[in-house]
Amino acid sequence: MIRMMGVDDTIETGRTGIELLDDPLLNKGTAFTEEERDAFELHGLLPPHVGSLEQQVTRRLKALRACDNPLERYAFLRDLQDINETLFYALLVGHAAELLPLVYTPTVGEGCQRFSEIWRRPRGLFLSYPNRARIASILASPRLDRVRVIVVSDGERILGLGDQGTGGMGIPIGKLSLYTACAGIHPERTLPIFLDVGTDNQERLADPLYVGWRSPRVRGAEYDAFVAEFVAAVHRRWPDVLLQWEDFANHNAGRLLDIYRDRLCSFNDDIQGTAAVAAGTLLSAIAVTGVPLSEQRVAIVGAGSAGCGIADLLLRAMIDAGVPEPAARRRFFAVDRDGLLVDDMPGLRHAQRPFARARDELAGWQLEQPGAIGLLDVARNARPTVLIGVSGQPGAFSEAAVRMLASQVERPVIFPLSNPTSRAEATPEDLMRWTEGRALIGTGSPFPPVLWAGRQVPIAQTNNSYIFPGVGLGVLAVGARRVTDAMFMAAARSLATLSPARSDPHAPLLPPVAELRSVALTVAAAVARQAQADGVADPCSDEELQRRLRAEMWAPVYRPYRRVR
Repeated sequence: MIRMMGVDDTIETGRTGIELLDDPLLNKGTAFTEEERDAFELHGLLPPHVGSLEQQVTRRLKALRACDNPLERYAFLRDLQDINETLFYALLVGHAAELLPLVYTPTVGEGCQRFSEIWRRPRGLFLSYPNRARIASILASPRLDRVRVIVVSDGERILGLGDQGTGGMGIPIGKLSLYTACAGIHPERTLPIFLDVGTDNQERLADPLYVGWRSPRVRGAEYDAFVAEFVAAVHRRWPDVLLQWEDFANHNAGRLLDIYRDRLCSFNDDIQGTAAVAAGTLLSAIAVTGVPLSEQRVAIVGAGSAGCGIADLLLRAMIDAGVPEPAARRRFFAVDRDGLLVDDMPGLRHAQRPFARARDELAGWQLEQPGAIGLLDVARNARPTVLIGVSGQPGAFSEAAVRMLASQVERPVIFPLSNPTSRAEATPEDLMRWTEGRALIGTGSPFPPVLWAGRQVPIAQTNNSYIFPGVGLGVLAVGARRVTDAMFMAAARSLATLSPARSDPHAPLLPPVAELRSVALTVAAAVARQAQADGVADPCSDEELQRRLRAEMWAPVYRPYRRVR
């Protein structure tokens, strides 16, 4: 436990020697001063050199860059996080553009796939189905008293990679690293949790190194009861916690959000965060194209929970822009594995039905193959201005479909958002070529600039890291009791105000990753004000709000220690 004392933020602790060095929240390594080495019995456990955080960052960065491949760098950073969190975050914040792709997407995908072989030290909590009677006692540990933000997953839909079993714990760990790096949430206040209900991934079950529960996935009533017990235990332990649902399969993601969003302060980042960053980036693109939102026509490839979440938020935005709801719905074209969603399709899910087109609306469409309505048919007949992909299927944006779309739109907006990089619906290079350099592109994973017509065209990384850290910061700053859809709309609109493309049409649609801390502060202020407007947080002045936001933002610097006995 860390206790801050006085205005100098001195930390009081009774830990000494190896116990102090083994605590990643307290360890300063060679940066312990001579006085602290005297007080905490550290002489002989450390080399005599007394260094600084800056020197440590330089040393670790050099070692990191010497690693042979991204997975080795990912494992290196995970080890550093488990040894010295202040140093880890100082490195991450100071070199965000270089390191975020290692800590999170795209490298975290392989980290999840190979989680069992690189696992070394426990981080967060693994709540397995056989231990369901122990959930409350596991959560009761005093070391968890300060937790305010939880990210939880059951590992069934990890990025575009599917069921990774316990390897899915890499996602909550990575997401919470971004809460701290981007929004300054103190790492002691964050808790990754994995709900281990088994896995249907036969490769994981056959792996002798697999660290998870070796069982097929628990489903149905037993699964729901397990989740219900988890939520009840969390609410009893931390009534004011913010809980983020992460990478649950489509058949559970929206359903669990609907069940629990009004029982505790929670949201689903795959649904709501993805929708907000897509909306924010689209609003940024509109500033370049000059075509108002009310005149956009949106094709979405991948009508799962993320795709439906994007459609729903953009629909709300169109209605807010003055388009009557029936007319606004007719501007959306959702394409899933069986083609365009049509109202007489069997097996439509609840979230898909509002965006399924009436069969008689399509009577005059010219189709490549009768009875099947693919993306090319949508591009030809619907003439979409916006194409968004959340399908997890590489190549889902075919050359023919993109060229058709570009032949009818001066500046097409195209977002292949699926992660990791290998799952992107198309590469920016191909999209630029197929649209003759006219596309405005945003991608879920980082891509390098594309050389076109003699200049480097930057590609906006349309990633949730622009949204969820600021949402969390805003919720904590005003003590929001719930997370509303309007708060995500506010986040999207605030992100759009930061677009470099608003003043330079050749600039990226989103701010650089290196500015994510300032982005989070802007998003958090908008989210907090919306929470107050929605009546889920108590009001305060703008001056007080800014004070609270900055007070919540921890900086990764070493503080002086005082020993208590």
